Amino acid sequence: MKTKISILVLLFATFFSCKNEVKEEAKITENTVQTDIQLIQFHTEHRCITCNAIEKLSKETIKGNDQISFVLYNVDDEKNAKVAEQFEATGTSLYLYNSKTKAIKDLTEMAFMYAKNEGEKFKTELQKEISAFK
Repeated sequence: MKTKISILVLLFATFFSCKNEVKEEAKITENTVQTDIQLIQFHTEHRCITCNAIEKLSKETIKGNDQISFVLYNVDDEKNAKVAEQFEATGTSLYLYNSKTKAIKDLTEMAFMYAKNEGEKFKTELQKEISAFK
């Protein structure tokens, strides 16, 4: 009985601590200064390990590159409905976007393929995509 209660308490605490952590992180990263080339990630309210890894690795890859900015949108937030519709994003997805030419490159498949277990491969592939996109 004690084990069941302990597990329930642990699950309850984990759920609420993760939920609050995600909201705080989103406040910091959403809609930062935008450059002509943007790396845009969409996510839902409840984020998985892979979604968080995509964000972390994306930011690490473009860190120090003043020509590209990272923008994070929660598709569950009504204020992001127009931009989510423009990209046809309904959940976690990753795009390169050129605000001048309106060119879009969907990187979602690559992101999910490498984000969880192959961080260095993710960074290498993302850098290749950025170089080819410019």
